[in-house]
Amino acid sequence: QVRMVASGGGSVQAGGSLKLSCTSSKLTFAAIDLGWFRQLPGEGRDKVSCITANGESTYYIEGVRGRFTISKDNAKNELYLQMDNLKPEDSAMYYCAAANGCGPRSGVILGGEFGNWGQGTQVTVSS
Repeated sequence: QVRMVASGGGSVQAGGSLKLSCTSSKLTFAAIDLGWFRQLPGEGRDKVSCITANGESTYYIEGVRGRFTISKDNAKNELYLQMDNLKPEDSAMYYCAAANGCGPRSGVILGGEFGNWGQGTQVTVSS
């Protein structure tokens, strides 16, 4: 089963930075749009940011725009999320996944060759 593995989370104080990484042993990142999603306890997973297959277009939700930067290294088959000026409300479990496009209405692709949600990474921001 395809697994997307996210890493790089941790505990930081407000205003701090973290860089998340994501990789997959099955999917070719150069061929697909990708996204970062986050989940609060008891809630669903919401899109945070996405990037197109060629890396030329990105999208951010309003709450992180200007603080987070999504990027990818297709040669290494890795996806990143640089998170700066973190706020307590950014605290969540973060996941990476394939996306059906990249924009306000794009969402996650699950099932089939894309598998299910993979391993997330916890981000905790204290005030």
